[in-house]
Amino acid sequence: MEVKKILKYINETASKEEAREVEAWINASQDHAKKFNLLKAKHIASTFDDTINSADTNQGLFRYKTNIEKSSKNKSKNLKQSILKYAAIFIIAIGTSYLFFTENKLEIPEDTITLELENGDIKIIQDDGNAQFVDSKGNTITTQKGNKLNYNNSNISNEEKLVYNTLTVPYGKRFNIVLSDNTQVTLNAGTSMKYPVKFIKGHNREVFINGEAFFDVTKDKAHPFVVKSSDLNIRVLGTKFNVSSYPEDLNTKTVLVEGSVSLYQEETYKPKKATLLTPGHLAYLNKSNNAISLEKVDVSLHTSWINGSISFKHEPFKNILKKLERQYNVVIKCESKDLNETSFTARFDNASLEYILKTFRNNYDIKYTIENKPNKTITIKP
Repeated sequence: MEVKKILKYINETASKEEAREVEAWINASQDHAKKFNLLKAKHIASTFDDTINSADTNQGLFRYKTNIEKSSKNKSKNLKQSILKYAAIFIIAIGTSYLFFTENKLEIPEDTITLELENGDIKIIQDDGNAQFVDSKGNTITTQKGNKLNYNNSNISNEEKLVYNTLTVPYGKRFNIVLSDNTQVTLNAGTSMKYPVKFIKGHNREVFINGEAFFDVTKDKAHPFVVKSSDLNIRVLGTKFNVSSYPEDLNTKTVLVEGSVSLYQEETYKPKKATLLTPGHLAYLNKSNNAISLEKVDVSLHTSWINGSISFKHEPFKNILKKLERQYNVVIKCESKDLNETSFTARFDNASLEYILKTFRNNYDIKYTIENKPNKTITIKP
């Protein structure tokens, strides 16, 4: 990702397309998120002098300087220079504190589920916790019970403006959301979804996703449900389907379990240009040429992850490794190009990573080593 494009995003001068591209890059991995936050922190520090007069945090500094100037009108030039020197130190202190605060956001553990509220506040979601989240007015936004956030029981009154939350699920975890219309969503590992706290009458029900999720959508003919990714839009009235839209993958995949969905790439839905998907079929969007192709599939291969299973059929080894990285939050390197392109078929139900690796080793004579520091890294050799 070009630094210039990221800076445009930070300065809020990026186009919608550029913003989507940067957000997709950020959500592609924890490492990208770290790099983005560090670049943002450095940018804020480097432009601090340019923004010092407009920042709310500097109102106290302005009053401080004003009071000193009033009390020292008749002081000598040297004293004024001394005051300015200490004021400058004070400015640097504020800048350093802000940088430290910004960089402290990076200290959130990589394996932590986070909820970003409309005002930018980030809440840590504890595994299997019980919590209630409220807005600045004390209204309940959502409640957590175990591995599920429920927005269907919020007491927020009808708003004219959509208010969004963003849930981010790291590698190695899954999480569930009940949206305000009772739509059920399961987010897979390495997935981020932005969605309204409360859907508004007269507006489509729109959510934005990077990663993979399974949707069980509540029927509402008056308000179509639209899932938006960086490459594809999926429009439904009420149905069950799986969408996989990881930024690093070559394809965006949509698998329909029941009902029907329309796929389109334009900003506005146009029925004549949309691709209709029927149950038991998979739609591939090739990101390199934007072509959509359909094929009949075994739906369970694409939805088994919901229950902790890993399934693949005639899948290249490199794709299998990417699934394992996401599911088990590890780094896997394969030193054989031929092995990477070799296809395998298998299913593992709630198996440990060690069991899966041993299965490959015992059946295909694949050798591997494991290093646990600083992160768990597996190196595979033919």
